[in-house]
Amino acid sequence: MTLLALPFLFPFWWMITSALKSPDEIFGRLALIPESWEWSNFARVFTYQPFAEQYFNSVYIAVVVTVGVLLVSSLAGFAFARIRFKGRTVLFILLLSSLMMPSEVTIIPNFFLMKAFSLIDTHIPLIIVPLFGAQGAFATFVMRQYFTTVPGELAEAARIDGLAHFGILMRIYLPIATAALGAVAILTFLASWNSYLEPLVYLNTLAKFTLPLALNNFRDSYGLPVWELQLAATTLAVVPVLAVYIGAQRYITNAMAFSGLKG
Repeated sequence: MTLLALPFLFPFWWMITSALKSPDEIFGRLALIPESWEWSNFARVFTYQPFAEQYFNSVYIAVVVTVGVLLVSSLAGFAFARIRFKGRTVLFILLLSSLMMPSEVTIIPNFFLMKAFSLIDTHIPLIIVPLFGAQGAFATFVMRQYFTTVPGELAEAARIDGLAHFGILMRIYLPIATAALGAVAILTFLASWNSYLEPLVYLNTLAKFTLPLALNNFRDSYGLPVWELQLAATTLAVVPVLAVYIGAQRYITNAMAFSGLKG
């Protein structure tokens, strides 16, 4: 397994070490360890453009979107799984159909909708669109499938004790749905963190950029990439993703095993 992991680890190692090289050394030869450690490259990242603000933008947007998707998907998933109401099947089919529609199809009408509300060049579209778009729909599907695997007798016993639907969700279902919640949180955070098309369409101001846009902006006066800065910025951008994935990857496996995606 270690030998199989090496081809996947090599690009990360090359990225990190190249971020500490000079431009001549990056293109001079393939070296696993820099000859001269250019730690100033990481400092220059923050002076070349407002990278600290852009980093904060990605962090808070990803966190807000993740929390919002967890809240909406939990409520909607529980409703689809345990509450019988008129039109439930039709609504669930419509929900699933939204997963089959690429974001490139809906980006134009969403842009005009946000423009009508004067929300262009703000972070609000980057929060609202994932919340009620494909990410929210997928999260609702995962939560619904998980809740259907929970024995209905638990809800009936709680209802006899006087709990309403919201109380049953908060006290019975959510505490035992940590696997599904963890998987939804990780996938939503990563999708928001790596989102490029939506920020490209909605944002114009440099200080409001998110990291995917910022990484494409380390260019010289001729429009060519400043590689040592781009690699240093990419290394900084990868750190939260690796931390989140390494710390909570087991939730993805658990969710796929128990949430009901298998049937």
